[in-house]
Amino acid sequence: MTERQKQYGILSLPVIVGALGYFVDIYDLLLFTIVKKPSMLDVGSTDASLLADSIKVINWQMVGLLLGGIIWGVLGDRKGRLSVLFGSIILYSVANFFTAYIHTVDQYAGCRFVAGLGLAGELGAGITLVSELLPQKKRGIGTSMVAGIGLSGAVLAYFTYQFTQDWRLCYKIGGGLGIVLLFLRVTVAESGMFKQVKEQKVARGNFLMFFTNAKRFKKYLLAILIGLPTWYVIGILVNQSDRFAKAMFGSTTIDSGRSIMYAYAAISVGDILVGFICQLFKSRKKGLFLYYMLCIGALILFFTSYNNSDNRMYAICALLGFSTGFWAIFVTMGAEQFGTNLRATAATTIPNMVRGSLPLINMLFLDVFQKGLGWSLIKSGILTGLIVMVIALVAFYFTEETFHKDLNYVETEEMIP
Repeated sequence: MTERQKQYGILSLPVIVGALGYFVDIYDLLLFTIVKKPSMLDVGSTDASLLADSIKVINWQMVGLLLGGIIWGVLGDRKGRLSVLFGSIILYSVANFFTAYIHTVDQYAGCRFVAGLGLAGELGAGITLVSELLPQKKRGIGTSMVAGIGLSGAVLAYFTYQFTQDWRLCYKIGGGLGIVLLFLRVTVAESGMFKQVKEQKVARGNFLMFFTNAKRFKKYLLAILIGLPTWYVIGILVNQSDRFAKAMFGSTTIDSGRSIMYAYAAISVGDILVGFICQLFKSRKKGLFLYYMLCIGALILFFTSYNNSDNRMYAICALLGFSTGFWAIFVTMGAEQFGTNLRATAATTIPNMVRGSLPLINMLFLDVFQKGLGWSLIKSGILTGLIVMVIALVAFYFTEETFHKDLNYVETEEMIP
């Protein structure tokens, strides 16, 4: 009997371990934004250089995620989903321990780059494994449970720092959580679909196959673009909520780490609900469109006079978080677009391409609009958001529905005519 025939449920061991894996992943991924100011000042940054230095570190982490997504995605289709989960955990756990002992901004950037390489493998491989182990009617809910529970790792990261007030200890705790997770992974079975494809003579994990077929390339590009609003909201608005609050209503008491905590607590709820919403609609696209509309409404609130106090800023950050709680379905749609021999590559590279887009969004927001054109922080934020949302909505329009799609097939190597 194959793993697929065992009919795993939404609270089965693969889903629970996948959720815990993503929980640790998000703890480590968001920890820098939570301990940004004290850790940067501790390694040599000044108040004047803090913005530029912190953007340098986060950009290197995102570049690591981008490259790691490709590496782990290819390995996931060639060597198996579990091999990626083991390898990525070891890499980012070691990187977190080393981060606790750095003393310069360059060392910080280097450690976060390596951590990014490791963190890139967790979500895609986990979503792929759960999608292939669960039956069609449960896979959307299962993957939303993985993402929803996992995203609450940001809440743990925030309260860990609030309790310890020691950013170096927070990184050590993150490394320790990764090692504990490594032992839990031993109990999870490999995907039956992958085992079947491994026995066939088909190309597996060939990243270039996304670019050698026009239809496949279009699906891949659209799958990336529909996720762009998530990191615009988190990387620009929530991460720099303290600067926006000062510019919009003169507040100097907003804690961006707390904003991230509220946003991710709400994202977690949104990601759990989105699986049930899509199940209710019998459509991934209808569920995603609903969240897009919520996001647009939250963006309007963020940039208007309604956002005029600390409490309202935190509430709107939470609403923005909830409205971008479609990460699970966005990644699931990416996994469902492609055959078993490319599925891990797609599901791992697509979210990390979105994460890797943050340096480009930062460049548009900071270098082009503010430094180049001399626009204000608020005007730059509005125009950046408008561009990102238009791109996402156009991509959404051309994205195919995947709710009822059978995943048990392989991709062939047709070339562009």
